[in-house]
Amino acid sequence: MVNFDYQTPTRLIFGKGVISNLPDVMKPLGKKILITYGGGSIKKIGLYDKVKELLKDFELFELSDIQPNPKYDPSVLDGVAICKKNDIDAILAVGGGSVLDCSKAIAAGAKYDGDPWDLISYKVLAKDALPIVDILTLAATGSEYDCGGVISRTETNDKIGYMDPHLFPVCSILDPTYTFTVSKKQTAAGCADAMNHVIEQYFAEETTLLNDGFCEATLKSLMHNTKIALEHPDDYQARAELMLDCTYGCNGILSLGNSPSGWPCHAIEHALSAYYDITHGEGLAIITPKWMNHILNDRTVDRFVKYGVNVFGIDHALEKYEIAKQAIQATYDFFKSIGIPMTLHEVGIDESRIDEMAHHIAVNEGLDQADQTYVPLSENDIADILRASL
Repeated sequence: MVNFDYQTPTRLIFGKGVISNLPDVMKPLGKKILITYGGGSIKKIGLYDKVKELLKDFELFELSDIQPNPKYDPSVLDGVAICKKNDIDAILAVGGGSVLDCSKAIAAGAKYDGDPWDLISYKVLAKDALPIVDILTLAATGSEYDCGGVISRTETNDKIGYMDPHLFPVCSILDPTYTFTVSKKQTAAGCADAMNHVIEQYFAEETTLLNDGFCEATLKSLMHNTKIALEHPDDYQARAELMLDCTYGCNGILSLGNSPSGWPCHAIEHALSAYYDITHGEGLAIITPKWMNHILNDRTVDRFVKYGVNVFGIDHALEKYEIAKQAIQATYDFFKSIGIPMTLHEVGIDESRIDEMAHHIAVNEGLDQADQTYVPLSENDIADILRASL
């Protein structure tokens, strides 16, 4: 088992009606609050008005229109400017993972005198950040329970995973009823994102029986409950379990003591959504089975056998390469069954920039480092995976 140093300081308040705790959560943080949100869905479901009512004794400022694959310019820069101009005390992110990711970058940038990209690109490490509270409306990224986020810089085709211990939310308010109106497309994409978080941690050289069990159960829960939620969007039990699956999926608890995996599917997909602004979960679903096929060999086959038998119930008596291939096909078939497009062509990506993206990934993501990845990938490997995904 690999050594680790782990801390999760985020408070989780989970269940129906728990937004009533919001004033008490915010009071210790100050009076000037920046509310961040996306395209207006929180207004349609009445959450915006509820937040304003609960925080009537606070001085509120707003940053709206935060997009999926949140943009450095304008959203992060605009948010930092609001915070500095108005001496904001805390940020309340209301929405999904993109809103929260953007808010984390704003929180750090508000406490930094230079270009916030210095922090996101790790040129400079943050020394402080504004406190963040979130009210989650989409189960997917797990950003509500970790210290990271992903920010896109359009002009350079960069999409960077930014992590810093100052960026754990102080508190995450998780009411599954706020996910009842999430579309089928976003429900499916959220499931794919969360499944890939788990898969990235599961496929590692050194693991534990405990972690394997956590990961396998989480994958089965995600698949089972997504099917229910797609048919019955207001099924509370399914939505609640999905939300908790996603919350646990990306904060590291599923892989404590495991060796690094390199998170190759995320590294590859970040380029796809940076270049083409596609839905992150869909990109991951497309890439993942192709990456699996690419890395299947005599060293990795036993891992795929365990995955196939324990997650999909494939007959353990079969020849192991047959089990592995069935497991990869089952992964593909599940994503397809929940309505996800399973080729890059279907999401508007052709072959014209494959080599450019492969080079960008190879230079920026370090997937060729044997001590940091489950299976090292060269630039040619990355290009092959992308072409196989077309």
